[in-house]
Amino acid sequence: MNPQLLHATRRDFLTTSASGLGGLALAHLLARDGALGATSDGFHHFAPKAKRCIFIFMAGAPSQLDLFDYKPKLNELNGKKMDPALLAKMRFAFLQKESATLMGTKRQFAQHGDSGMWFSDLLPHLATCADDLCMVKSLHTSQFNHHPGQLMMQCGDPHFGLPSMGSWMTYGLGSENDNLPGYVVLTAGRGSSGGATLYQSGFLPSSYAGVRFRNGEEPVLNLRSPAGISPGVQRRGLDALRELNALANEQAHDPEIASRIAAYELAFRMQSAAPQLNDLSHESPKTLEAYGVERSDPKNGGRGKGSSNKTWATFARNCLLARRMAERGVRFVNLIHASWDHHSNLDPELEFNAGMSDQPIAALIKDLKDRGLLDETLVVWGSEFGRTPLGENRPGRKGVTGRDHHPNAFTMFMAGGGVKGGLNYGETDDIGWEPARDPVHVNDFHATLLHLFGLDHLKLTYRHGGADKRLTSLTRESKVIHDWIA
Repeated sequence: MNPQLLHATRRDFLTTSASGLGGLALAHLLARDGALGATSDGFHHFAPKAKRCIFIFMAGAPSQLDLFDYKPKLNELNGKKMDPALLAKMRFAFLQKESATLMGTKRQFAQHGDSGMWFSDLLPHLATCADDLCMVKSLHTSQFNHHPGQLMMQCGDPHFGLPSMGSWMTYGLGSENDNLPGYVVLTAGRGSSGGATLYQSGFLPSSYAGVRFRNGEEPVLNLRSPAGISPGVQRRGLDALRELNALANEQAHDPEIASRIAAYELAFRMQSAAPQLNDLSHESPKTLEAYGVERSDPKNGGRGKGSSNKTWATFARNCLLARRMAERGVRFVNLIHASWDHHSNLDPELEFNAGMSDQPIAALIKDLKDRGLLDETLVVWGSEFGRTPLGENRPGRKGVTGRDHHPNAFTMFMAGGGVKGGLNYGETDDIGWEPARDPVHVNDFHATLLHLFGLDHLKLTYRHGGADKRLTSLTRESKVIHDWIA
């Protein structure tokens, strides 16, 4: 027997068995079209609240203390030292414990909506969405450096080679659109510390990896046919490749061969779908203005600016593209912007990043709601951790103008997709150091996200390395936060 057959998974066996192939294909098509009930199609463990996810990942860690988590006591204690007992076991990236002092915020905070949700003056547009948001202020994580923290948030564990949550989602549910990838990645700014490791498929077949759509006229490289190659010629070439790959698969039974065949076929279908998706000419002037796709970058962008000088316009366009993808049934859109890593120059750089993201994210939420898409589209805003209530005092730098990394407590928010709007969940202590009520571990967030999509985080598994791996930790008990669910 070919030794590679010993490593074939149950799913690989079922999908390659002649007796099961037709039935599985039929079930998939019926499920995709809604002809089967949500609890009987084999793709959900229970009835889902959400069908698609737009995860807006603010890489670098925004300061929750200057955006959402209003702490007047911190302002009162500005310039004073903390209790040494709280600092004893704390690890920082750069901050010097011995001389560190508390740092308040210069931002003005106000409550908004019937929910009385707090926002700083940097987020006037998002504040108008208060009663659509589920604001969670008590997130915490085990990682205090960027790349491990980003892996923890996106992949459930701070190690390389793991599938991202978008990969798990498409592995469990597939895509609603045959002509676009089930998992798409859009980027703006300078690029995240984690790079492509944040949207990899890990040990899952590569067909579940995120497909990055580039900014510009050609979102996917090498998608267009070379000059002089007709669709008919290209189709015959793909058919020949398919036959050769199928022959190889009969011998090796390697899931990656099936992924290769699927990638060729998807690329062929995307040749018409991707340009149409990227063409905003049919969007109304009112919509384009609402998102701010023609905005110019102000000066002093700092870490969030990137190299194009069009970061504000690019991020706005990506938010609009995310809505267009949701309309077309793309299962998971990861919209990444970096960097929010404000160790210094906090005020001007945070103003740039908040100004860049506030308007288009609010427009996205309102646009989805107006089109009847928000109820089944989960919008998530978050990062790898937060910023410390202590001012950073890195040696060799004059003044204290920024905040170091802070894994103890940070803020995320969600909208649509079956979560309760206008919910303020969790609370930190008087200075925002750690959760004082309803702490939420990153893996609890993952378990709840999967639950919203009708997936049990304990049952969505893949056999690898002798264990049934999953998005949530195998060694820590993760819980679904039912209080978030409408």
